[in-house]
Amino acid sequence: QVQLVESGGQSVQAGGSLRLSCAVSGRTFSNYRMAWFRQAPGKVREFVAAIYWSGANTYYADSVKGRFTISRDNAKNTVDLLLNSLKPDDTAVYYCAADSSSRGTYYLRSGYNYWGQGTQVTVSS
Repeated sequence: QVQLVESGGQSVQAGGSLRLSCAVSGRTFSNYRMAWFRQAPGKVREFVAAIYWSGANTYYADSVKGRFTISRDNAKNTVDLLLNSLKPDDTAVYYCAADSSSRGTYYLRSGYNYWGQGTQVTVSS
């Protein structure tokens, strides 16, 4: 009933910018808590950013705060992540996640019950 599809991942040079998009199909999207996670080879999937229903409340991991921006358009059922000042350490598969239960912790994987398949971001030095 709920499907998330990420797009926009590609290879960029350090210092560059990239915009990722997550298209969500399903009902009551405006009530979903949305987030982006990322996972690099040999590392656990880590929290990147989250945004709540109205878009007024946003949260970021310390590693990306000030560089990344999460936004949502409830009318279009999309969630974007703007990545600025990219560093090689940002290289990872980026996943979009949704929480329809309003349960759990926003920065933990267990706080989300729907996931996309991911999009690859590669940052070269």
